[in-house]
Amino acid sequence: MSKIEEIVDALEIKVSKVLQQIALVEQTNLKLEKELHASKQEFLNQQQIIVSWEEKYEALKIANTMLGSDENKRETKLKINTLIREIDYCIAQLSE
Repeated sequence: MSKIEEIVDALEIKVSKVLQQIALVEQTNLKLEKELHASKQEFLNQQQIIVSWEEKYEALKIANTMLGSDENKRETKLKINTLIREIDYCIAQLSE
């Protein structure tokens, strides 16, 4: 009988240790999920900043070309032509 009690006690100790490890792993998992969420949010913020700077850069290129710079003239002309087409389309819509 004593041997069975020792086995049961040993099993209880092992189960207790396993439950503690499970709790620790769950806590670690929650922490990592929070860090992942924060990283994803930071990534999205950085992407928005990049898009904003790219738009500013494009506007600066166009403004620079309009001031007389020879660089990016083709792009600026294409952009102006696109804007003119959009304005013509709007005028045609209004006149109908």
